[in-house]
Amino acid sequence: MHQAYGQRNSYNISFEFYNDTFNLQIDSSIIVGTDTTLSETYIKSCYNRVTEGKYLAILDTLLAYKKTHQLNDWLYYQLIRKTAQAISPKKENYERYTFYKWFLLGKSGYDARLTISDNRIIFYVYNDEDISDIPFAMYQHKKYMCLNRHDYAYADLNKVPPYRMLSIPEGKQAFSYKVTRMPEFKPEDYYEKPIQFSYKHKVYHFNIKLNSEVEKIFANYPVVDFESYFNIPLSKETYGSLIPILKKNLSGMKQKKGIDYLMRFTRYAFLYEDDDENFGKEKRLSPEETLFSKSSDCDDRAALFFYLVKEIYDLPMIALLYPTHITMAVQFDKPVGDPIVYNGKTYSICEPTPQKENLNIGQAPSNLRNVPFKVVYAYEPPFK
Repeated sequence: MHQAYGQRNSYNISFEFYNDTFNLQIDSSIIVGTDTTLSETYIKSCYNRVTEGKYLAILDTLLAYKKTHQLNDWLYYQLIRKTAQAISPKKENYERYTFYKWFLLGKSGYDARLTISDNRIIFYVYNDEDISDIPFAMYQHKKYMCLNRHDYAYADLNKVPPYRMLSIPEGKQAFSYKVTRMPEFKPEDYYEKPIQFSYKHKVYHFNIKLNSEVEKIFANYPVVDFESYFNIPLSKETYGSLIPILKKNLSGMKQKKGIDYLMRFTRYAFLYEDDDENFGKEKRLSPEETLFSKSSDCDDRAALFFYLVKEIYDLPMIALLYPTHITMAVQFDKPVGDPIVYNGKTYSICEPTPQKENLNIGQAPSNLRNVPFKVVYAYEPPFK
């Protein structure tokens, strides 16, 4: 981040945002002081000062960029975080940094809220999706997810009483955690990762282009519902380094053999490790994160397998959730092995995670064959 001072009452800031350099002019009228104890009065005085100052140009620039680049809410929030960091660095004053995030998100139209508890500033946003693993508060019959829970790792924010939440008049709409479009990254910021696996006594080699910025995007991303999770796409360069090569490898194969290839690629091209051992908690990796992660578990394999089958064959699929496992089933013209019937349609299990047995299409792991499961996501291709 760079600052360049011009007139006495304003200065320019610039920072990198994926494939762009973001430039903003900051007027001194929106800079708030830090010499006051954290309180509701302090937050309101900050709000009044910035509202009376020249903040609209910043907001217009942010919203125009969001519209032009079709940023999902989660990616727009990353832009707001960077903007707040440029105006008031997090390490210098956490409360002021959080205030700017709240102000910009609320003025952008989102129902963002602040509350103060135990001398902590807690940042919430209204969300009506099925999100787990982060604290939330019910307030006036609406669910507010905590956006800064990672900054209070050892505090039980679920015990923060949801009263006297500070809001912004323009903030009405719900915030969505769905990521349906990845940002453009600089091509030079990618690195190549070699991956290989064997199929039918032949070794296949891949050099997949990956970008560490993806990990940053999802660093504080919560556990979302399976539909949202399974439909997180690959970035452009990563897609271009993997999907065309897979299509080429599959070009001479019949459909079922091609699905078998993708099932075994997902199963054997990556090391397996439970989330508890890998991260110390449940964490669902996006397909791109699975490609660059040293190891991954069944959630991650299911999402990657789903993505590959959808992109290459676009067949109907269901995700089967067992008490300790998740797997996939694909609808073929004729089912294979032990069929799974769901809503009158027949699917064949395709196990994308390593098991003790060498499972073929249509075979469930032996330890799960009599265990009940739930269908947590059903995909139906459009126009089919």
